[in-house]
Amino acid sequence: MEKDIEKLVYKLVFENDEGADREIRKRADTQGIKLASTYNLYKARAKNEWDGFSVPAFNIRTLTFDTARAIFRQVLKKKVGAFIFEIARSEVGYTNQKMSEYVPVILAAALKEGFRGILFFQGDHFQIKAEKFFNERQKNEEISAVKELIKESIEAGAYNIDIDCSTLVKLNEKDLRDQQKHNFELTALLTFYIRQLELKNATISIGGEVGEIGGKNSTPEDFKAFIEGYNEEIKKFDKIEGLVKIAVQTGATHGGIVLPSGELKSVDIDFETLKKLSQEARKYGMGGAVQHGASTLPEECFDRFLESGAVEIHLATAFQNMVYDSSYFPAELNEKISNWLKKEAIKEKKPDETEEQFLYKARKKALGPFKKEIWGIPQKAKDKISEELEKKFAVIFEKLGVENTVDLINKYYIL
Repeated sequence: MEKDIEKLVYKLVFENDEGADREIRKRADTQGIKLASTYNLYKARAKNEWDGFSVPAFNIRTLTFDTARAIFRQVLKKKVGAFIFEIARSEVGYTNQKMSEYVPVILAAALKEGFRGILFFQGDHFQIKAEKFFNERQKNEEISAVKELIKESIEAGAYNIDIDCSTLVKLNEKDLRDQQKHNFELTALLTFYIRQLELKNATISIGGEVGEIGGKNSTPEDFKAFIEGYNEEIKKFDKIEGLVKIAVQTGATHGGIVLPSGELKSVDIDFETLKKLSQEARKYGMGGAVQHGASTLPEECFDRFLESGAVEIHLATAFQNMVYDSSYFPAELNEKISNWLKKEAIKEKKPDETEEQFLYKARKKALGPFKKEIWGIPQKAKDKISEELEKKFAVIFEKLGVENTVDLINKYYIL
């Protein structure tokens, strides 16, 4: 039976075969795989029922089936229970992976590796585009688009949703509450919308965001202005559960910054602020703060994430980079992608950027258009790339302290 898993995945991804989707989900259920929300886990963290680890959240942009298999191999080897698979609104677009595809493809990887247990799927950075929100003709359309994305994701099995209205923060306002006003009002409105969609037996885990990643660093005062405004807003609704975590900006950028030399720029993460914000979040009944843009940071940073008490660490670009930069990734395909980007994405190149800097930033945009060709890389080469990725996942699991967390997860969830 398991020999045809790859065929089912191919039919699902490239033929949009609903039967393949149903079959994968049926087998996952039979094998004892249950989709869940991190709500119970994070509320327990707020009560200090556990500590000592930060939950890694993996964004898989390409070679999703093979990459997920590599993760599951380490999950089983290291008895990891606390980990998340997620995909952001932007990634859904440029990788051409809707949540309705992403979930069953990863379930298929779990089946292939013999995984049994709890899985968390998450909608990451379900972000409001400021330029549309502040345009009266496009505002309602933009909010509706995010609502539809939320609905589709929950229906697909993603019971964890990260709302990102940090793009609406008005830093030009003097008063902190006024700065965060649009952010907390819309986050509360979307929280109410999500609560109307959730299943009776699972409270969806919802995250908010104080500061835009790549922008001004967050402060405890920013967080307090946001959460107090947010809590006032949700009181307007009928006794609904609020946020269980808060994403903050501490100096990271998505994807990292590549220098003209081709090397990644060293980034200073404000770990002390991350620690303070996690502590403050727990005072409001939340699991802690969330760190975005972490995958391209030096490995020694991961020990400090653990020390900071951050509840969740988001990881994405490094895995994409490892695929593209692997010696097993076909050189001719890499060249074809680069030539395509120089033609199709050249408008994104800034005047002061080198070609190498431009291609580094832009190459994620090729993952959707070249999805089938990347899938078609010979399996032996994909296996070698997966082995390289697996070594990275092993380090992440160790550094974030999630080894041997299966029993803890089972404490809060029933299979």
